Amino acid sequence: MELGAYSFGDTQRNGDGTLRSTSEAIKNLFDAIVHSDTVGLDYFAVGEHHTFEMPASSPGAMIAAAAGATKQIRLGSGVSVISTDDPVRVFQQFATADAVAGGRVEITAGRGSSVESYPLFGYDLRDYDRLYEEKLDLLMRINASDHVTWRGTVRSDIDNLPVVPRPAGGSLPLWVGTGGSAPSSARAGRLGLPISYGIIGGAPHRFAPLAQLYRASAAKAGHTGAGIKVSIAALGLIAPTKSEALERFYPGWRNLNESMAKLRGWATPSDDDYHAQAHAPGAYYVGDPDDVAERIVHLHGYMGHTRHFLQMDLGGLPQEHLIESLTLLATEVKPRVERLLAKS
Repeated sequence: MELGAYSFGDTQRNGDGTLRSTSEAIKNLFDAIVHSDTVGLDYFAVGEHHTFEMPASSPGAMIAAAAGATKQIRLGSGVSVISTDDPVRVFQQFATADAVAGGRVEITAGRGSSVESYPLFGYDLRDYDRLYEEKLDLLMRINASDHVTWRGTVRSDIDNLPVVPRPAGGSLPLWVGTGGSAPSSARAGRLGLPISYGIIGGAPHRFAPLAQLYRASAAKAGHTGAGIKVSIAALGLIAPTKSEALERFYPGWRNLNESMAKLRGWATPSDDDYHAQAHAPGAYYVGDPDDVAERIVHLHGYMGHTRHFLQMDLGGLPQEHLIESLTLLATEVKPRVERLLAKS
């Protein structure tokens, strides 16, 4: 199983709780990706948000920068909000990064976990489904051929035009990202695309029926083989001890949830909610290497996933804690997961 991390960027905080610079957050993210490559992680994804707290607004730019500074790690988006972007430009950006990286770049296309990109780029939320469906179709066509003909309603038509550069291997691995939608699971299977589930709450094994639906939809459409696969994105942090991990992750979790509660009118979760999610069978992979490895393998028994990657830096997590967590994931959790899977 591949192990990795993902990030939307995480802006550090001053002692009084005010935010530091977003440019510092982007530099920290770049350094974390390079470090992940050095310690042997398999994968790092850059997600897309457009907020002061999470300023990684251009996954393609960050992946391109990281492509030239890393040697082995696979790089991808987690996700690219394809609904409010131009699939031609997304493909060109990631194909450029892939050429620099020598074939290590992927795209995960999704709707996004927030909606700030719609007013920012002049789109209407009422077109939510149509934008995603048509733009995903266009992205797939671009990925399949170096000359593209496409007709749709959400952007201008394309008539047998070249889209360059082409990726090192001719096409890019293209995933569908979802937060747990049954229609999205069925669509990904029907299209023969791998699927990435973002699990940020509840019991992760409740996603098992969705993975079954995905695989059944793929089989019904005649898609089999290595391209039909599942990955899991979740929240988590690894420290030498479980108590240290819980203590380190909590302030950022609290900061994020308080700001999201104000923004979206949600109820702020309690400390009991935090601890329920940070222990099995909750969705937060917060713990020591043994705890996290055992929980990843436990979920594998339900999901059969081939990749598990964690968002560690949220709410102003100190950079040194992120770096240590990435190191432990690569050097301590990964070999434990491999041993446990070999026994199962």
